[in-house]
Amino acid sequence: MPLQGRRTTGNGSAAIAPASRLQRAWLGRGVLACLLWPLSLLYAALFALRRQLYRWGWLKTGHLPVPVIVVGNVIAGGAGKTPVVMALVRHLQARGLRPGVISRGYGRRTDDCREVLAESDPQDVGDEPALIRRATGAPVFVARRRTEAARALLARNPGTQVILSDDGLQHYALARDIEICVFDDRGVGNGWLLPAGPLRERWPRPCDLVLHSGEHPAFGGGFTATRALAQDAVASDGRRVPLDALAGKPVIALAAIARPEVFFGMLRARGLVLAETIALPDHFDFGGWQRPSGPEYPLVCTEKDAVKLWRRAPDALAVPMHFAPEPQFFAALDAKLSSLDGSQAA
Repeated sequence: MPLQGRRTTGNGSAAIAPASRLQRAWLGRGVLACLLWPLSLLYAALFALRRQLYRWGWLKTGHLPVPVIVVGNVIAGGAGKTPVVMALVRHLQARGLRPGVISRGYGRRTDDCREVLAESDPQDVGDEPALIRRATGAPVFVARRRTEAARALLARNPGTQVILSDDGLQHYALARDIEICVFDDRGVGNGWLLPAGPLRERWPRPCDLVLHSGEHPAFGGGFTATRALAQDAVASDGRRVPLDALAGKPVIALAAIARPEVFFGMLRARGLVLAETIALPDHFDFGGWQRPSGPEYPLVCTEKDAVKLWRRAPDALAVPMHFAPEPQFFAALDAKLSSLDGSQAA
């Protein structure tokens, strides 16, 4: 039977998946977290050893001729990095700069280094790189080793002045000039490392800029951003449908993102009646997905899901997210870019 994900109808609730149980355990220091705590000590030791090998030079770090900005997080499960990357690309473009983006291309079925084109299959390049390319027009390359992706991007686009890495805060094989750490409303959870907690590495740790992508930052410090659904949903043919036209009408809402309930909640806040919600695993490829049987309600999804879902459900409506960091965040970023010695972005 095709994977349908976790579904709810009306105001009903679905069974909690194992991953959700673990994520809930990460919010506190309960029985499950305590049982996993010894494993987190082993994880911490291995992480520290790997980091030290880079510091000693036993593992090599690649350097690039242009400034590198890494946008990542220390918490597992996604915290809104890709919207931050797109906001940064648009900001740099507005300044007259030529940014490029590199990514691992998580969840893709290929394993090589390749350029993300407008016509690229998201299953070959990853849904997030495909979305970044479509939404910003900036050159995007994917590779397991981000240094390889960056060098290929610069070879194809020699006028690129800044490289942004979507994720890769712990990818020490790539030297970076500016690190941006993104948090959502979970903050650091219970403060423990994987698998007893959500942290990939200990926090606090040195970082150039901290950005809270959620509505209610879990701790003070850093910059904030606002998030809001766009006024219009977008069809696969480019047609726009005002969200207000869908308000009060039953729809099926689908999300294959780290926290689908956030998207569902924002739809409800805009007045949409969610007759059914479908929560699929993050980066789901929709290969075996089938539209649920029943009433032919409009199907709405995230902009990230649409780049793959439109191939199977061309009538789906994508609802873009407007993500806007506070102006002081961009001012701080510009100051750091300008201070880099020999920076082409100064």
